[in-house]
Order: sequence, then C-alpha cells, then structure tokens
Amino acid sequence: MTVHFIGAGPGAADLITVRGARVLAASPVCLYAGSLVPRELLAECPDGARLVDTARLTLDEITAELVRAHEEGHDVARLHSGDPSVFSAVAEQMRRLDAAGVPYEVVPGVPAFAAAAAALKRELTVPTVGQTVILTRLAHRATPMPDGEDLATLGRSGALIVLHLATQLVDRVVTELLPHYGADCPAAVVAYASRPEEVVLRGTLDEIASKVKDAGVLRTAVIMVGRTLGAEQFRDSHLYSADRDRHDC
Repeated sequence: MTVHFIGAGPGAADLITVRGARVLAASPVCLYAGSLVPRELLAECPDGARLVDTARLTLDEITAELVRAHEEGHDVARLHSGDPSVFSAVAEQMRRLDAAGVPYEVVPGVPAFAAAAAALKRELTVPTVGQTVILTRLAHRATPMPDGEDLATLGRSGALIVLHLATQLVDRVVTELLPHYGADCPAAVVAYASRPEEVVLRGTLDEIASKVKDAGVLRTAVIMVGRTLGAEQFRDSHLYSADRDRHDC
C-alpha cells in the first residue's frame, strides 16, 4: 500500500487538486494537520475512514501511524497545507518511510504564496522588472537558517522576497530589507489566503509593519517585498509578441 503526501492547498477546501481529492476519497486512512487543513476536506474521505489529527503528534508518532496503516494494507492520505515542496516538514517523513520500506508518492498542491499572489491580483515575475522569486523564512524559535541564507544577504539580490512564518517579526523584516529595497518599495501581507477571513494589506516597505500591527495579523500569512508588486509600466512579454516567429513553437 502507499502513503500519499497530498498538498491540501492554502486554505479554501476547493483549492485541492482533482488528483488530490480523488486520492483522498480512495484512502481509508487520513492523517491531517488539524490546525492548518480545512475540516471541510475531510468530507471527501470514504465512510468509516480512520482520521488522525497530527497537530499534537511527534514525528515518531506520525511515522508509526503511517507504517501501521501500510502494514494493515491501507492506502494513507497524508494531508499537508499548501504544497508539500515548501516548508511542509515532508522531507523527514519521507526519510523515515524510506528506512521502513514504505512506498509513498507526492501529490502537489497550491502553495500559500500562489494564493497570496492571486489575492493581490499580481504576477510575481514581470518582464524587465523582476524575474526571480525567493521563498524563505526567518530564524527565530524554530530550525536555524543555513549560512548565507539570512535576509540581509538574500536581500542584496533585489529579487521579490516571499517570507513565510514571519509576521510576528515584521519589524526585523523591514529593518533588514530597507537598505536593499528602499522605503518606497512595494510590500504586501496576505493572511489566510483564499479563506473567508482573508486579510490583504498593501503598502510600502516603510509602512507595512504598522499596517500589520493595526490589522492584528499574527500568523498564517506571507510577507512579500519587491518591485514587481507595483509594476505598471513594463515591456510586454515576448511570449505573445507579434514579432515572435511562431513557426518555432
């Protein structure tokens, strides 16, 4: 049997992929992060499915549940918020399953930064303005950042920065990015992207911290800083240009 790591999307239950919903509906065991995954998604599970909220479980306890289900001959849907490829803590679970000889697959989902961009109605890569997106976080109480991946170093690129799990450190974000991006650089914070309680804050780098505090945003949010957020005058992409030789397509 197989463990299916499924990206549940950023919050709205209907943003799970068709494949993810199909696998979920066929799995008699479902492990889900109760604090992050919408409860409505559990309605997709088959009748009588074993549902395990992993919010308070350790890695060893989660692994034991996955191995147990495999040994009993059950497919397992392991629901993660967003997309498993980014800040999902999937890597250590897959390493444990490799050691136990348990097969698994990964079903991608809509990541939080994509949902935030949709809420802002912005393309994050704009011709001649910015073509690079950096997804990162800040070291605080959790795992430390590797050498060279501190915000001040990453900010030297001038690329669009997307910060996860950092709204409580928004003052630090502003302080470290101001020298590289300037006070007038567009910035935004999107909390609970795609959910009914979604909060969208727009401003400049020097004012975004006060907007976050005034709105009372503390978690489940992404911070974005970069010129593409405010780009208006830019060259059209070559993709649809009349000058492009379409015989090479």
